[in-house]
Amino acid sequence: MIRFNDKDYNSSAEIFFDIFDDRLKLIIIWYLKNEKLRFKELFEYLQPITKKTLTIKLKELESLNLINREVFAEVPPRVEYSLSEYGEDLKPIIDEILVWSQKYVGKFGTKI
Repeated sequence: MIRFNDKDYNSSAEIFFDIFDDRLKLIIIWYLKNEKLRFKELFEYLQPITKKTLTIKLKELESLNLINREVFAEVPPRVEYSLSEYGEDLKPIIDEILVWSQKYVGKFGTKI
């Protein structure tokens, strides 16, 4: 048994699936895997999404120590998001998911 964030899990795999309980968190990680992005850029990439939903997902990822939020003292304020050290560890996993999805689509998808 593993205790994480005041919840009990039977395996570490359950923790992964609990953290990434929706597709948006993994997609945010995917967009941040090669560069820092501002809120507006993420918002545009993730359409259709509300600003509230994006804010919630970014806060969740930050609280899990998977992304960093850097605020610049400028007018207007500028905020950049990037992968944390632990977020960086997800890069090869995201790359493998992409390879798998390309194979899968190649086999079962249809070009339009």
